[in-house]
Amino acid sequence: MVDRQGRDQDWQVVEEDGEVPTWERAGIAVLMDIRRELQRLNGLLSCPNFTGIPATLRRIGRNTAKSRKRKVP
Repeated sequence: MVDRQGRDQDWQVVEEDGEVPTWERAGIAVLMDIRRELQRLNGLLSCPNFTGIPATLRRIGRNTAKSRKRKVP
């Protein structure tokens, strides 16, 4: 099967002489950067340390809460 979308590839944006031939190629470069950052964010969001933050904060809240004083009858 041939990957016609060119996923996870860097396309040629700049010509050999350093010129950017079209604005479309510059747009492609920006989209590649966005894709790369989104892939990095997806990796971070699935990290167990990140997904465990809410539970850790609840535990900290329970451990640092002031105890209620009992009323003396």
